[in-house]
Amino acid sequence: MNAGDPNPRGGVHAGKLRSTRVGPKATEDEEPGEGGPRSLSLRALLPNAITAAALCSGLTGIRFAIGSEWSSAIFAVIIAGLLDGIDGRIARLLKAQTRFGAEMDSLADSLSFGMAPALIIYLWSLEQVPRLGWFAALAFAICCALRLARFNAQIDVDEQPHKSAGFLTGVPAPVGAGLAFLPFYLWMATGWEEFRDPILMGLWLTLIAFMMISNIATLSWTSIRPRRNIRLEMIALVGIFFAALLAEPWWALVAICVIYLALMPYGFVKYARIKRQRAAARSAPAAAGPVSAAPDEVE
Repeated sequence: MNAGDPNPRGGVHAGKLRSTRVGPKATEDEEPGEGGPRSLSLRALLPNAITAAALCSGLTGIRFAIGSEWSSAIFAVIIAGLLDGIDGRIARLLKAQTRFGAEMDSLADSLSFGMAPALIIYLWSLEQVPRLGWFAALAFAICCALRLARFNAQIDVDEQPHKSAGFLTGVPAPVGAGLAFLPFYLWMATGWEEFRDPILMGLWLTLIAFMMISNIATLSWTSIRPRRNIRLEMIALVGIFFAALLAEPWWALVAICVIYLALMPYGFVKYARIKRQRAAARSAPAAAGPVSAAPDEVE
């Protein structure tokens, strides 16, 4: 999310727009002028309405947490994550990607996947140690905001090694929120109060916070490409998994988190291999020069 303009939130200035495809939702569907974009088109309303729904869902999770309705609070954030996953795709389908939508999406993510999970986890566990627990909650919320700010700052940057290879930089905000709730999933699935321990919860929340702002390459959907001979099996597994979400939602969510964490080393190794291949490709032309001069020396 890097922007070439040092003030990406100040609008798109006339004469400086390099492309009509800006922001995480790609095309700019607004008419630029001296004062910036004039208005949103009607087709841009649907994806932005979905983003607003995701924001409301995440913040409603806080309301449920205040009333100690923990399951409802967690599922409200999960619903926000699902809505966040489709608003950008709908925007691309309708060719309604706008700078406004990009900025709104980031702001909504910061509240739904940064502030809301931090407050929910604080009320559920960290409140038992209010001083240290509050700092852990703050660390998570701040790191989520920093991650999204870094993404916004890189919107228009051409050279993005992770993105060009089909990877993400650090753990995405919605995934970070889901991972932060892992002790809660285990608490609901097993009933063990040890998973609610505020010290362990604080350490876990802090770890996920720093994973979000880390520079490690993490897998994205574009980097996961199953082989053709197992695609039917993959479809069957997805169907079984959704059945598991209905029958055993907490264990299914635990499985998602464990699989994602287990794939992180694989993503690191895969990106390191791609990085080595790129380095070898860049060094190949330099190595070819002396080789082509050899016949002249023989003559």
